[in-house]
Amino acid sequence: MDTDRRRFLETLGFLGAAGLLATNANAGDPMPLPDPMRELRPSSADLGSLYADVERLAANRPYEHAFVGGRFRDVEEFKKTARDKVFELLMYRPEQTPFRAEVVDRTERDTHIREKILFSTSPHFRVPAYVLIPRNLKGRGPAIVDLHSHGGMFLFGKEKVIDLGRNHAAMTDYHRRNYDGRPTATELVRRGYIVISIDAFMFGERRLIMDADLKHGWDRARYSLDDVRVLNLQCRSKETTLAKALTWAGLTWPGIVFWDDIRTVDYLVSRADVDRDRIGCLGISMGGYRACFLAALDERIRAACVTGFMSTLRPMIQAHVDTHSWVHFVPGLQRYLDLPDVATLHAPRPLLVQQCQQDRLFPPAGMRASIERIADGYAKAGAKDRFMGRFYDVPHTFTRVMQDDAIDWFDRHLRK
Repeated sequence: MDTDRRRFLETLGFLGAAGLLATNANAGDPMPLPDPMRELRPSSADLGSLYADVERLAANRPYEHAFVGGRFRDVEEFKKTARDKVFELLMYRPEQTPFRAEVVDRTERDTHIREKILFSTSPHFRVPAYVLIPRNLKGRGPAIVDLHSHGGMFLFGKEKVIDLGRNHAAMTDYHRRNYDGRPTATELVRRGYIVISIDAFMFGERRLIMDADLKHGWDRARYSLDDVRVLNLQCRSKETTLAKALTWAGLTWPGIVFWDDIRTVDYLVSRADVDRDRIGCLGISMGGYRACFLAALDERIRAACVTGFMSTLRPMIQAHVDTHSWVHFVPGLQRYLDLPDVATLHAPRPLLVQQCQQDRLFPPAGMRASIERIADGYAKAGAKDRFMGRFYDVPHTFTRVMQDDAIDWFDRHLRK
């Protein structure tokens, strides 16, 4: 084939691939085969048309380690087997390491002393925390681990539950919207509890900072509200990146979060001013999720309050997936335990679950079913009177009324 003819044919091939040659249907060009007929219906689901497939996959799958109606007759056998499985799936249980705790700031307030501390939760992390101590404390006092929420606010963590006196404007607004203007840790210390709150991984002083964001600097006190908004959006866009990166590292995000919370209890019991037999935990939203798992995994939590985070999970697959953070997903857990089954691991110790009736993060049927499932578990454990599930006709928030009920619950079980 001569050079000119070859170039001509190559040109024809290029033009055809680019769709630049005219086609002539009358010349017998084949038409694409039609797809088989299929009726299209709206699903009202986060997964669209694939929801039906996932629903079929999830249907009739038993929770293998459930206590209610499950394989365990004895609550202690259930707790050991199920706890071991949860730790296995979390994929993060590092070697114990000395705390090397240091107080980096100490501030005297009217009702309490506030310590800013750093301590090691593993060989990998130095974790910042606030510890609030009642000014009139005599001897060893009861203590609460106050677990901060998510709320799309990554730039602040422990500050969400504390009135520092001089708060960032973003926190003033956050306290108003999420805590009825009264952050829980400050109210708890006013009522006589030692309180600790740490920054969860990816929040506060452990937040993600991209190279493009270095121009904003490190000092959050200098951030404008617009800076906070922009940087929060950046962090939110990187949740998936964090979850994927940790997966490749053989880890899970919730595994790191829960381990740090457990080590926070370790630190509390090491303090000379804390009564190790009177420790509780609470939180709303992601804080409630953390409280659920901390109470489930650590026997030293003698009483717990889970607020604004409880539902059976399969009803959530349809339209409550995209509303939740990657930190709320433990891969493989729902083969073994539903979320109320995790809560039941706290039995027979006292547990209060506060549900927000107008909460859009959970389906009402799932919230009601979760309360029934936990109640059945506590009854089977012989501790029916140590569980309480309450509904409040409010949206996703920790109102002062709810806080008062939670503190009354702790007073009843930690001040005997």
